[in-house]
Amino acid sequence: MSDLPPASDSIFISGRHPVSLDEEQLVRQCELKTGRVSGPGGQHRNRVETAVFVTHNPTKVDAQGTERRSQVENRRVAIRRLRIRLAVLVRTLEVTAEHQPSALWQSRRRDRKIQVSIDHWDYAIVLAEALDLVTALNFDVSAAAATLGVSMSQLTRLIRQDKFAAEKLNAGRKSAGLGPLRD
Repeated sequence: MSDLPPASDSIFISGRHPVSLDEEQLVRQCELKTGRVSGPGGQHRNRVETAVFVTHNPTKVDAQGTERRSQVENRRVAIRRLRIRLAVLVRTLEVTAEHQPSALWQSRRRDRKIQVSIDHWDYAIVLAEALDLVTALNFDVSAAAATLGVSMSQLTRLIRQDKFAAEKLNAGRKSAGLGPLRD
């Protein structure tokens, strides 16, 4: 497809967005490694391999969880971070200007507001849908908000919950010749 939006460092895929997979399906597509890292954390922190590094094989997007003393907790943190990074970096080609909001998006929308916590499993899915549409509309956040049935401030707030997502959105807007969204 030659008419890709101006988001040169995005990864474009066909089919289902990886963040829409359940955890088991997502982990099957990933390589998980454990290790030790340096830094503060007490005298027992680096005695065992508690750090978790995860790479999504189809896209090569990676994340890590290293700050906890428990490998189980670091795995949970790493997968959560991976899902957010996938939501921000991976775009699906199927989303177009004629997009209809998903059932999940509609269930999270109340009037013209979107309600989802950054800590909830659904956040990455909703964020990916929003960024797919914003990218398909050449970073016109107002048009994307109208299509999704929320206010522009609500869509902006959703994206700004994650600093990396906000930076990526503004970089895309700049590449499209638009000004950054203000705080």
